[in-house]
Amino acid sequence: MTANKDLSHRARAALPGGVSHELRYRAPHPIYITRAQGAEKWDTEGRRYIDFKMGSASQMLGHSHPDVVEALQQAATTAIFSADCHLGEIEWAEWVNRLVPCAERTRFCASGSEATMLAIRLGRAFSGKPGVLRIDGHYHGWHDHALKGAKPGSDQPTSLGVPQAVSDLITVCAANPQSMESALQDPQIGTVIIEASGANYGSVPLATDTLRALHDVARKTGVVLIFDEIITGFRWSPGGRQARDGIVPDLTTLAKVVTGGLPGGAVCGKAEIMELMNNAESRDGLSPPVSHKGTFNASPLIAAGANAAMKYLSTGTLQAQADAMAARLRDGIAALMDQHGITGTVYGESSTCHMYFGTAALDELSPAQIRTVQPTLVNGLRGGLLKRGVDLMSHTSCVTSAAHTPALIDEALGAFDSTFAALVKDGLIAA
Repeated sequence: MTANKDLSHRARAALPGGVSHELRYRAPHPIYITRAQGAEKWDTEGRRYIDFKMGSASQMLGHSHPDVVEALQQAATTAIFSADCHLGEIEWAEWVNRLVPCAERTRFCASGSEATMLAIRLGRAFSGKPGVLRIDGHYHGWHDHALKGAKPGSDQPTSLGVPQAVSDLITVCAANPQSMESALQDPQIGTVIIEASGANYGSVPLATDTLRALHDVARKTGVVLIFDEIITGFRWSPGGRQARDGIVPDLTTLAKVVTGGLPGGAVCGKAEIMELMNNAESRDGLSPPVSHKGTFNASPLIAAGANAAMKYLSTGTLQAQADAMAARLRDGIAALMDQHGITGTVYGESSTCHMYFGTAALDELSPAQIRTVQPTLVNGLRGGLLKRGVDLMSHTSCVTSAAHTPALIDEALGAFDSTFAALVKDGLIAA
């Protein structure tokens, strides 16, 4: 067996920071996973973990679902990649168009960030206006047009290297209809993008009435409305949050679950907007009004895995199982917090679970306050749970899948129990 710390030392000499994603690093070093199956995974030191990260919420069916694995194996024997059209991409798009209410056409891309980038380009092209309105603290990927406002309470981009001229095109407003209506007085804004679950997969709740009110303001103003359903799509329901709650945008961005947990993404929406990418409707007969390329868009391998997953995702059964396990986890953690005298709240929609440690009610807090947790508490909680064989999604959050079972949830709650006891004893959580 290879020690995680030895691999981390080796990685730092080969990769910036030793990682391929800035959130994968954890002190003193990451864990390195060798195998994942269902809702469990194992690291290079042989340790087993109950997984509440689930591939950053992408593995709705559970890790290595046998039908997805078989579809990938069969596709690989036919052709790895030829950069041509194929039947699989048609079938995949038909699944999306059938299940997602706004979807009349679908275009595939290589990631969730690419999906929001393309959707914003389409919004600007259709509206003829350069300005984009986004909600404070919502997350839409790592590209330049998504970083201003991604950190709650700040209208600054969360990275160096973003030109001021790009940030000037982005306006940030609070998640309420009054703030949105005021911002849309700017005649240069023609596109609105909203994370359908709230900020960062629902860690800041966005009530259904609020989402509907934001939708209604956008409709009244006539802007192009984009729902970012990269987390909620095929997780909140087979057709995402818009299907569950009957709130339909113009465009929707998808990734993670829509691919069967494989690399890729999609934009779907109204035909009149999506057909701006149609070469047959181009102005010069050569290029469509909105250009979109990408070597690995709708790769046959990804499409094969996605189509295998769609047979399960379309029924709603998997979502119901994941939701039930998340509810069991939330109820169990809440009971343990009460048992240990820990002041806080456990909350979440669908198959998510979030913990807030403090005395204030959630509706009294700003998004920045809800998502601000003391680093010592975060490290103590995550480190304590990892030591006991439980891996969280991030900070103080979890996500479940159809592979989680009552037995696994109850085992994880045992790890929470002993971790909470240790945190109280060490004074990291006030009891």
